[in-house]
Amino acid sequence: MTATTPFGQRLAAAVAAHGPLCAGIDPHPSLLAEWGLTDDPDGLDRFTAGCVEALAGQVAVVKPQSAFFERHGSRGIAVLERLLAGFAGSGTLALLDVKRGDIGSTMDGYADAYLAVGAPLGADAVTLSPYLGFGSLEPALTAAAEAGRGVFVLARTSNPEGSEVQQATTGVGGSARSVAQGIVDAAAERNAGAEPLGAVGVVIGATHDHGLDLSALNGPVLAPGVGAQGAGPAEITARFFGLDGLVLPAAARSLLAAGPDPRAVRAAAHRLRDALTTTV
Repeated sequence: MTATTPFGQRLAAAVAAHGPLCAGIDPHPSLLAEWGLTDDPDGLDRFTAGCVEALAGQVAVVKPQSAFFERHGSRGIAVLERLLAGFAGSGTLALLDVKRGDIGSTMDGYADAYLAVGAPLGADAVTLSPYLGFGSLEPALTAAAEAGRGVFVLARTSNPEGSEVQQATTGVGGSARSVAQGIVDAAAERNAGAEPLGAVGVVIGATHDHGLDLSALNGPVLAPGVGAQGAGPAEITARFFGLDGLVLPAAARSLLAAGPDPRAVRAAAHRLRDALTTTV
């Protein structure tokens, strides 16, 4: 498969080969210290090199958190670029967690940075925030489709504050639905007719009952919260029953705590991957 093969097709192949686990790469200061590394671009570089060695070709998806690279300035962004390059062509897809969302020319700029053909920070997919309106994401959705990339749009996040907006109801009578359901429905519209699944995913936390109808999504769900945050295979199975698509349970701390030995991180990822594969 080439980089411009539709993202849904590439993701389905990666999950078939490596199971559904999405391994988070979150190099926060305390984790760098636990690995015996300095909290600077050099320590960050050594950390990410270990993650590439541990996870490339071993899991379906990795999810680097951009904030932990951005905090180191331009040298941190350079490390992020090397990390993305390290997973390219490995059979493991990179989902960059940036949660970008804006309007007009600013959204065009984000699309150029992360999603367009030749984007300098191009990953296989990125996370997006739709809370300026799902329609505001159009430049990103168009650029992603043209480049064979994917997006994961925030729908029902696990943080308590999110419910104030995401569970608010719009419409009246039989047309009433939550804001989060509206995001899922908009993603489903974009994915209609795609095979084996569409490239517009949604983010739904695995740590609570989300109450959403996912039966028409025809796309992927990123489900953070597995492992250290409390969700396990049983919760994933129960909470995403009836999904039309596939679910990517995401874990970071429970895997990275096994480091710094790449072999130990890989073994932790394999254990969780295997547990999820038998139940999801």
